[in-house]
Amino acid sequence: MPLQLNSRSVLALWLFPMQAPLMPISTEEEQWAGRLSARRSRQFRQSRGYVRDALADLWQVSALEIPLQAPPGKPPELANGWGYISFSHCQDALLVGWSPQRVGVDLERSDRPIAAELLARRYFCADDQAALCHLRGAALRDAVLEQWLSKEAAIKWQRGSLAADLIHWRCGVDSAFAVHEVLGHQVDVHRIHHNIWSMAVVSDLSAMSNSPMLCLV
Repeated sequence: MPLQLNSRSVLALWLFPMQAPLMPISTEEEQWAGRLSARRSRQFRQSRGYVRDALADLWQVSALEIPLQAPPGKPPELANGWGYISFSHCQDALLVGWSPQRVGVDLERSDRPIAAELLARRYFCADDQAALCHLRGAALRDAVLEQWLSKEAAIKWQRGSLAADLIHWRCGVDSAFAVHEVLGHQVDVHRIHHNIWSMAVVSDLSAMSNSPMLCLV
């Protein structure tokens, strides 16, 4: 049974190196991993194993007791009463977020090369494009990456899809919240920078009384 971690202000974050040793996963997860390519299989094992490891420490149970349902390509879910989970990985790190309230996280290397102007023109709403129009070069790249992280985290919070929802999320360059212009969702956005990584954490408005704390593993 889950512990009574019921405070709406709780939001736990963990950052794991992707080169860390693999941790135990469930028999079903092993079967799913076996159907993936070698690279995707390792990513899958890494993410599910360390999600289980982090939550086992949080709940003080064994990793394989965590009621995680996270098949490839589907939003991860926990059983009722165990809170909400979100995770994201880039080439060398894994970010895991947990909260009693719905949460979405996204992670990228801060130096990831992107076609900033093209991405913004193709995928950002008109207001967010307008907020970027005075920026050039590295400043534009950094701002587009920040917005992209926030939008992806918001879509994970929503349990939506990039194809259907990316252009509808408005979050601005430095905004502390994001709005879905069609569905009316409004959420908190926390942006975090650590070492070579940039992160965004999205939660229900007022779900967090303080900025989330990042645990480095």
